[in-house]
Amino acid sequence: MITSNQQNELEVSESGQESDLVQDSLFAVIWRGRWIVLLSVLLTLTFGFVYVMKATPIFTSSSRIYVEQTGPRIIEDFQGVMTQSKNYLYTQAELMKSTPIISETLDQQGIRQMMSFADVDNPLAFLKKKLNVSVGKKDDIISVEFDSAYPAEASMLINAIVDSYITYHSTRKKTTSTEVLNILKREKTKAETELNTKRDKMLQFQKDNPALTFESRQGNIVIERLAMLSESLTSAEIRTVQAKSIFETIKLMVDDPSRLKQYIDAQRTGYYAFGSQESERKKLQLDQAELEFAEKCKDFTDDHPLVMALKNKINTLRDQITEFEKNFATAQVAVANQDYLMAKENEDQIRAYFEKQRDEAMDLNEKLTEFVIFRSDADRAENLIEILDDRIKEINVTEDTGALNISILEYARPAVLPSKPQKARILAMSLVLGFMVGGGLALVRDWMDTRLRSADEISSILNVPVLGTVPSMDKRAGISDRGMIVFKKSASPISEAYRSIRTAVFFGVPDGGAKTMLVTSPAPGEGKTTLVSNMAISMAQSDQRTLIIDADFRKPMQHNIFGLDVEMGLSAVLAGRAELADCLQSTDVKNLTVLPAGPEIVNPSEMLNSEAFARMLKQFRNDFDRVIIDSPPVMPVTDSRIIGAQTDITLLVVRANKSTRRASQQARDGLLSVNAGLLGVVVNDVSKQDGRYGYYSGHGYYGSYYGKSGGRSKISESGEVKI
Repeated sequence: MITSNQQNELEVSESGQESDLVQDSLFAVIWRGRWIVLLSVLLTLTFGFVYVMKATPIFTSSSRIYVEQTGPRIIEDFQGVMTQSKNYLYTQAELMKSTPIISETLDQQGIRQMMSFADVDNPLAFLKKKLNVSVGKKDDIISVEFDSAYPAEASMLINAIVDSYITYHSTRKKTTSTEVLNILKREKTKAETELNTKRDKMLQFQKDNPALTFESRQGNIVIERLAMLSESLTSAEIRTVQAKSIFETIKLMVDDPSRLKQYIDAQRTGYYAFGSQESERKKLQLDQAELEFAEKCKDFTDDHPLVMALKNKINTLRDQITEFEKNFATAQVAVANQDYLMAKENEDQIRAYFEKQRDEAMDLNEKLTEFVIFRSDADRAENLIEILDDRIKEINVTEDTGALNISILEYARPAVLPSKPQKARILAMSLVLGFMVGGGLALVRDWMDTRLRSADEISSILNVPVLGTVPSMDKRAGISDRGMIVFKKSASPISEAYRSIRTAVFFGVPDGGAKTMLVTSPAPGEGKTTLVSNMAISMAQSDQRTLIIDADFRKPMQHNIFGLDVEMGLSAVLAGRAELADCLQSTDVKNLTVLPAGPEIVNPSEMLNSEAFARMLKQFRNDFDRVIIDSPPVMPVTDSRIIGAQTDITLLVVRANKSTRRASQQARDGLLSVNAGLLGVVVNDVSKQDGRYGYYSGHGYYGSYYGKSGGRSKISESGEVKI
């Protein structure tokens, strides 16, 4: 029994109370919500089955290609063959999904008329989204796949995309090689014209000076130096021509950055950087934005804010890519121009030295020097022509430098069996999803359910012992049958449950410490009235002079249970309209007397808090062995707290799977606030199949929980009940 001395200790323990609650196992929670789980599983399986039956079969066609980048065949053997990088393969995979390749594929005859594009507003965006191009993790094979409800169309489309990809690379390679070759041929023609002019001048000079000895220059240091400068000037002129050729080629490709990158990569010089990760990232973002824009256009109008935002994003990305490529091309032109200017400056410096040396030679032998100049000019022009001719031949031979060797390992063929939907996988996922959703709903339902669901939980929440449990009664039975079941069916399990509670009360307090007892509940309809009548009958049957006082002036029921006159009762005595002896009514149960509630009054709380009621209780202590008082619930009114302050013990009745934690705690606190001696809790209306309240019908056992000390309260030497 909780006394006023233990109330402070109870309040201190409240802070850690939630951690001490007995939590049900996950299986128990799921089992209580088994119908929710079963319904969720059935629904998800039904949806999965309907989807599998209604879904259109999808066929997957694929092609596998091997892309190898050939190394440049340079004259120097030690340079070897360059190998391709893994990143280059991923670049080719993205290139295959790019707009130029897809557009060229769609422009082929019969592609746009395929049934695969029948309900598609934007075939380009649809194909870029659905086309799957991947690079092998353990090899350098590129796989191209496409899903369609029409297997023949899928294979035809894959083969067309591969053909467009190969054609795209072939066209770019030929265009770049042709432009470089044309520039070199123009330079060779110019050099040949200049050589012919210089040879004509040299022959004419020989005719005009037949007596000149041309062999006398041997041993002349001026002439030898002039020859060395002539060779250096020739090399400088060749370098200038090469730099000019590169500069002119880059200027021609400044408006086509992709071709410019290919040309620069083929040159493999140290002055140029190949590609840009930033540019590729922007292009990938542009492709994703275009796909998203195409999808949003299906659901929204052109003036929708989301569509306008995507359109602005696409324009911004395009501008950024264009600006990047423009800057890249401008930078390459600037670098090539700088290289050309440096070569030209070097040539001019050597030419200046050469002119100076030539003047010195002319002073020695003006005619001989003039002839040497003619001949050296002719030699230089001839050497330049030979170098240009070798370069032209090299381009013709090595025009595949930096290009790709593309081998089709497997052509796409129409699939025989559909790849989607995967029926077994979908049904298995539906089953798992059903269990997950159902289990989650069951957990949420259990978490939101604040009802008291077990004897252990009641004891932990309220910190008071559970004195006993009362099994559920037949709902069709009348109020008298339920209220007098111990008398009418004394051998029934329910009668035994009430006798167990009686025993707990007898042994829960010292002799004479429980003469007056209050029975109340947190809320209406929790079975306190039935407990009062049946427990009083069981006490009377044990030769205890027992009195029932029906102090529930709001809704009295004891007179209905025992068939008594309600007009002669407690309210009439307290109001002075009747004598107590006339209102005490006997019953069919030996040793049991009932004091009904009496006529309805307007001030029940004042009546119960009067001196007359206190004197009456004092008199009943002397006249009866047990006085059991039936009062209103604790929460709605204060009547039970007034009575609880004047009685020896109080029993709190809760209904299984109905009473809530908060209401029960508030009822307990209300009773303790007036120093009511709360002996324990009785759980009413327990299902015969529910073992959580200590009731096991299969073994004829009706358990009683008395806190945490083996199910019974401990009585100290002073007579207090320890919990």
